[in-house]
Amino acid sequence: MGGHKLEQLAKDGAQDERMREEQDALDLAADWADISQGLRKDLGQQLHSQWIRPIQLGSFCKETGTLDLFLPTEFSANWVADRFADRLSLAWKIARQEVRNVRISVHPGRRAMPELRLGKDGGSRRIANDVNGLSGETSALALAGGEFAALGQGSVGLDPSLTFPSFVTGTANILASNAAQRMAATETPQFAPLYLKAATGQGKTHLLHAIGHAYLAAHPRARIFYCSAERFMVEFVQALRQNQTIEFKTRLRGFDLLLVDDIQFIIGKASAQEELLYTIDALLAEGKRLVFAADRAPQALDGVEQRLLSRLSMGLVADIQPADIELRRTILEHRLQRFSPTHVPADVIEFLARTINRNVRELVGGLNKLIAYAQLTGQAVSLQLAEEQLTDILSANRRRITIDEIQRTVCQFYRVDRTEMASKRRARAVVRPRQVAMYLAKVLTPRSYPEIGRKFGGRDHSTVIHAVRLIEDLRTRDADMDGDVRSLLRQLES
Repeated sequence: MGGHKLEQLAKDGAQDERMREEQDALDLAADWADISQGLRKDLGQQLHSQWIRPIQLGSFCKETGTLDLFLPTEFSANWVADRFADRLSLAWKIARQEVRNVRISVHPGRRAMPELRLGKDGGSRRIANDVNGLSGETSALALAGGEFAALGQGSVGLDPSLTFPSFVTGTANILASNAAQRMAATETPQFAPLYLKAATGQGKTHLLHAIGHAYLAAHPRARIFYCSAERFMVEFVQALRQNQTIEFKTRLRGFDLLLVDDIQFIIGKASAQEELLYTIDALLAEGKRLVFAADRAPQALDGVEQRLLSRLSMGLVADIQPADIELRRTILEHRLQRFSPTHVPADVIEFLARTINRNVRELVGGLNKLIAYAQLTGQAVSLQLAEEQLTDILSANRRRITIDEIQRTVCQFYRVDRTEMASKRRARAVVRPRQVAMYLAKVLTPRSYPEIGRKFGGRDHSTVIHAVRLIEDLRTRDADMDGDVRSLLRQLES
């Protein structure tokens, strides 16, 4: 009996310890969310997305007061350590007094890249595997096949999760998706180069990785050069300093597929622009394939030589538009397949799809965070949990839509006078638009039923409740009504 009690006490103690560890991890993640948000305001969106967002929390040693921060590559870890170590250390010390030292290093799970020999004397230098997991913000140099036998026949530096099957298509990105698949196909593409234009987090980096994977599947011994424009410049400058420019140019022009991300960062670098221009000409002359990606159209790139602008825009410029709500729903449902059997209610999916509308990366990140929190704490995923745990993401995405704006849009859509929203008329041509406006006011604003009623001529809250339930019911039974509401939602959320 005594042995049984001791065993139970040991189990209880172990369970308490696990719970404490989980709570510590949650507290650490919450502090990091606050610190990251502050750095985003200080550094700006671009620097934050490229260097701070990829940071992953490591372990915290209470004895030494050392907190580990991990980045995906040696290049990015060195960059962050050189430029942001003091700021990160200060921020953590303010957030947690027990943090005395912040250590920035490469994530231990990352595989080191093989060395690429450039010089005839056997000298070598390491190529950084600068792929940033799902975020896709920090690009990489990737090589495959050919004489580099050490790299094997697979894809090196390409994120295995970023493929065409995992890319969800909709009206917003179908052109870019089809063009990317055509570029990776066995047949020679009709356009060259392909230029993918999209705002941050809309999927252009995903398509670059997908092209690389698909091209390697069709051409197992193909040689691929994948990098960010910034990384291209770093490699080029290093070659200049080491008097290896001839080897660099020869090697670069020997690739079968050139993938360059964030081309806007090559702005103002005359020598790198010239080398990229000559490389484009050489590869196009040999029928090689080139794909570029940027957050703006070629004509909007400032400080870029006119000849280079001409080369970038001479093929196909494919836009990826911001994902509409239908595509956002589909992306969330597709993503949920990875978390089976975790149950996420339909109202939570609808809430996330409607609220997190700035970019796909934030949308997926919000879902990941919500499910991770639910699994770590043992709570069920619910609308209340989403609102509590995704405060930062939700507040950053919410555009303040007013009831006045809703009434104005609905009146224009149904061609009724604005005064009818508050009138007492009961004609069907007036009542139905008014009910739709009440429904949208409840869906798109935080206003209560009584507050909404006051904006519609001082109507009682029960009238608003009736309107909301009626429109909800009509949407399930009447395709025309559902289409009207969807059109109005797109207008108001755009």
